[in-house]
Amino acid sequence: MINLVLLGAPGSGKGTYASRVAERVGIPAISTGEILRQAVRSGTSLGLDVKAYVEGGKLVPDEVMGRVLQGRLTWGDCAKGFILDGYPRTLAQAEELDRLLEARGTAVSWVVVIEAPEELLLRRLGGRRSCVTCGAVYNIHTQKPVQEGICDKCGSAITVRPDDEPETIRKRLSVYREQSAPLIARYRARGVVRTVESTAPLKDVVESIARFSEEVPAS
Repeated sequence: MINLVLLGAPGSGKGTYASRVAERVGIPAISTGEILRQAVRSGTSLGLDVKAYVEGGKLVPDEVMGRVLQGRLTWGDCAKGFILDGYPRTLAQAEELDRLLEARGTAVSWVVVIEAPEELLLRRLGGRRSCVTCGAVYNIHTQKPVQEGICDKCGSAITVRPDDEPETIRKRLSVYREQSAPLIARYRARGVVRTVESTAPLKDVVESIARFSEEVPAS
């Protein structure tokens, strides 16, 4: 079983890498956004708790997030492992992840840190546009809609999300650096950190991460 954690700043491409590597190696890519939406759709008591936090504009507490993740890891597609995108974000979440995996008789195999210069992150995030109706994502530098300002999928307007405004982007990057430093140090002390450069071609980054998934961590 190979359990990968991808750590990277907003705009580093970790979601894209996670999905491509998942296709390549046959284990699921699990993002926090995805599993929270699944929880809400489930209509369970846990899902209703999540919905209340999300609709209230509040962060989902670590304890609730841990329960959501615990449920997702019981799915059959996780039998051979998984790729986590967006979790853990804090030391408390890392400790909860350790507990969840220990209960399954396994552990984090590798933590892949995706490094990217701030100029690249600012360009990627600053160029991002989102559909106001269906949520489709575009980028004025790399993935333009066919008609400027109009979503290809539903014909609605596309706009800059509040969290993609320049000052907000800088704050998000600052928060990531503050949160990720102790996480990376924690995992580095365990000898499970691997690093890739987001400036490399997409196929090369995917290939590097896929190779990590084929390595057996030292015991």
